[in-house]
Amino acid sequence: MRPGPRGLQQTMGPVEWGLLFLLDLVWGGSFFFAKIALGEWPPLMVVLGRVGFGALLLNGVVLTTGQRMPANWRLWKALIVMGLLNSVIPFCLIAWGQRDVSSGLASILYATTSLFTVLLAPLFVRDETLTPRRILGVLTGLLGVAIMLGPGLLADAGSATLAKLAILGAALSYACGSIWGRRFRDVPPSIAAAGQLTVAALVVAPLALLIDRPWTFPRPSMPVIGSIAGLALLSTTVGYLLYFTLLGRAGAVNLSLVTLLVPPSALVLGTLLLAEPLEPRDLLGLGCVAIGLVVIDGRLPRWLWNRLQSERAATGSSG
Repeated sequence: MRPGPRGLQQTMGPVEWGLLFLLDLVWGGSFFFAKIALGEWPPLMVVLGRVGFGALLLNGVVLTTGQRMPANWRLWKALIVMGLLNSVIPFCLIAWGQRDVSSGLASILYATTSLFTVLLAPLFVRDETLTPRRILGVLTGLLGVAIMLGPGLLADAGSATLAKLAILGAALSYACGSIWGRRFRDVPPSIAAAGQLTVAALVVAPLALLIDRPWTFPRPSMPVIGSIAGLALLSTTVGYLLYFTLLGRAGAVNLSLVTLLVPPSALVLGTLLLAEPLEPRDLLGLGCVAIGLVVIDGRLPRWLWNRLQSERAATGSSG
């Protein structure tokens, strides 16, 4: 990995790409696990199970590795904001939205996190700029969002449309969280993740108890318990350890590329294991979002351009 000016513009090496693909696997499964859990549990209880057990596991990681949670109040204030932006708000919005949309479509809408990150980063990070290439990528991605939302957005504010908007709101919150998270570059990943989820658990617990009243519904089945365990252990504990590691090594914009990789994983799981239907316009929208992210990233277009230039030069010299 090579840092750029002030360490903000960073490139991805083999290790970072490997971590990114691993993060894709554990986060792609989160939409599958959540869909199963939401079949019996209300959204806030699913979120509480995820962040509550995740916080316990991550605090255990901190203790067993001989580390200590910080006593610095300034750091805790930053962790409170991170917990809200990167856990409480997006987890609740996605869980609520997944009641009315498939896990595959939810993951596609989640992929817009990169678009929001590119739009917002120049407002808060001095070395991030909105270049013409990035603007083109964002516009292409937003076209994909419009296709996925469909004509019902203007004609009918039904539950499915509101669910899609909720997941877009979660993507926006994730983008804000990734930008805010740059300040944790020097904090060990396990401590940053444990602090964020501890804050999230303390916020969600009273809300779930007051609103969902868990004592009023039956004991969850084994599939639901297994799904909550998968959410807490894989998608949350392992996921956020990878997240904060990558955030420090590769930066917010590079990290947001995981949103391009998550939808295929979630689509495969949803289609094969949950028999979820997927409309052609959803795939078309995903294609536009993918093209937009490739344009924003710039590496593939640059490689194609350099290859074309090399072939032209080789043809000219041989002629």
